[in-house]
Amino acid sequence: MQLDYAHLTALAAILRSGSFEAAAADLGVTQSAISQRLKTLEERVGMPLVLRGSPCRGTETGRRLAAHLDQVGLLEGALARDLKALSPRSARLRIAVTADSLSTWFLTAAAQVPDLLFDLVVDDQDFSADWLRRGEVVAAVTAHEAPIAGCDSTPLGAMRYVATASPAYIARHFPSGVTAEAIATAPVLIFDEKDRLQHIWMAQNIGVSPTPPSHRLPSSTGFVEACLLGLGWGMNPEPLIRPHLDSGALRPLIADTTYDTPLFWQSSRLLASALAPLTQAVRRVASQQLISAKSAQK
Repeated sequence: MQLDYAHLTALAAILRSGSFEAAAADLGVTQSAISQRLKTLEERVGMPLVLRGSPCRGTETGRRLAAHLDQVGLLEGALARDLKALSPRSARLRIAVTADSLSTWFLTAAAQVPDLLFDLVVDDQDFSADWLRRGEVVAAVTAHEAPIAGCDSTPLGAMRYVATASPAYIARHFPSGVTAEAIATAPVLIFDEKDRLQHIWMAQNIGVSPTPPSHRLPSSTGFVEACLLGLGWGMNPEPLIRPHLDSGALRPLIADTTYDTPLFWQSSRLLASALAPLTQAVRRVASQQLISAKSAQK
């Protein structure tokens, strides 16, 4: 089966913008043309590619086809840099990245490769590699060390987390120290249903892993703000809270009980040459802002 890239471009525009109308405006064609191109592509593939709704979402096959178009664009962009006669165009990369990496260091790396456009998928570090397995992204920041099939895995260092809360919160909920009884009733912050960092820390440092009352707050910076305001305690990335630790606005629940999560850059081996500028930027910035492997806790 030969793919028509005008049809793939329509599919990608729908998934990127969330609607047929916005996709038409993005590509400068009529909404009817977008619908016809998608219909033709779905008939050719033999299955639905878009789940109609508000917003429109891609089926698994639809997302993989859109990712294929991005990969072609990346290769064309790399070729244009080598062959000056070709007109370069910005390639769009779909990358899975952790929320804490996005809030601390990843954007600094992305900014060092200005000729790329990014479609960032945010997921937990223990699950971001799944996007690579499904072929929906070309690279991922992940805690998964073993190379995914067809990918190279590069160690980046470790994100250091500190269990922190405001002094007023600690005085209220832990007047006699952080005990098993107190931690079971003290409100905790949870990023989402995949977040296990708080439970891992409790098990390692208190010997229990209860299910305290919790706030669900899917924002790295929101986590910090909630801790400052005394809503709860949570595992915060050290780079985000260093000024607050230095000022005393936040305090560790227990001194010297940091938790380090090793991170890896997994990227498509087939696209290694085209991804090289971004991979170099990611490695460079990560080496500056993450904890080195030698310093990370074992």
